[in-house]
Amino acid sequence: MENVTGIHHITAMAGDPQKNLDFYAGVLGLRLVKLTVNFDDPGTYHFYYGDGLGRPGTLLTFFPWPQAAPGRAGVHQVGAVSLAVPQGSLGYWLHRLMEKGVAYSGPFEREGAQVVAFKDPDGLQLELVATPHAPEAAAWEAMPVPAEHAVRGVHAAQMWVLRTGPSVRTLEAMGYRVKAQRENVTVMVPEGGFGAVEVREAGGFLAARGGVGTVHHVAFRVPDDAAELALREKLLGLGLRVSEVRERQYFRSVYFREPGGVLFEVATDTPGFTADEPFEALGSSLKLPPWLEASRAQIELALPKIAHPGAEVRA
Repeated sequence: MENVTGIHHITAMAGDPQKNLDFYAGVLGLRLVKLTVNFDDPGTYHFYYGDGLGRPGTLLTFFPWPQAAPGRAGVHQVGAVSLAVPQGSLGYWLHRLMEKGVAYSGPFEREGAQVVAFKDPDGLQLELVATPHAPEAAAWEAMPVPAEHAVRGVHAAQMWVLRTGPSVRTLEAMGYRVKAQRENVTVMVPEGGFGAVEVREAGGFLAARGGVGTVHHVAFRVPDDAAELALREKLLGLGLRVSEVRERQYFRSVYFREPGGVLFEVATDTPGFTADEPFEALGSSLKLPPWLEASRAQIELALPKIAHPGAEVRA
């Protein structure tokens, strides 16, 4: 009950919302499973991308701030995000990246897997990792990428810290275990094995500067509220400063900074993204929490106009 079961989602900051939609829904073929706003800044979108159901472990989310300054990847931050694709799909993805004008490096081998590295339009460092261990993805009718080649979820988050020891011990307390060591990177996996965290000792790097093209936080999954509360008590017992539970409509969350300075979230698997719209309609309209509904007209006026990822965005 006290352990996380893997990565729930990763949240990053973007610039232009349309470019973000075009890249993640159009090029990478993820489904926009929820179109909502930043609950703490309702004049800003919050995009959730994932597989057809938006299952925990498949989710990337973004706050697009068109006027925000670029950030800088560095220490105290998740610096790179790896996405899993099926083992035989790398040829398809190399062709697709070339066709879409996305510069990449690789493929190269790492821990027995083939890896391709590239950046999103805002400079966020991404990888595709061809692995036989990726789970099946939930399909949907209008997938822009063939189901057999679709991105299967978050393979790993690489966090950059000054010293790995304290971060590794915190992750162990959360239920992760050390799987491998390569040079200055400690690879850790949850009990189920999917959704790794790579703890990179990056003492020579500058400190991160939050902004466009950087990761805001990494969220870990627990099955329900009881598990979240049990883990929260455990983390408090370790001397970490953990927030109260916050309502996020599609999950409930607590937040804390681990010893290396990276912002962690713990999020429940429930209730999920079909809580306020059916599977067929996921991401098709702006959803607001009850406390913001009275301000819907003002919020919609303030938000930038976007072309929904339909035929205009799909390949």
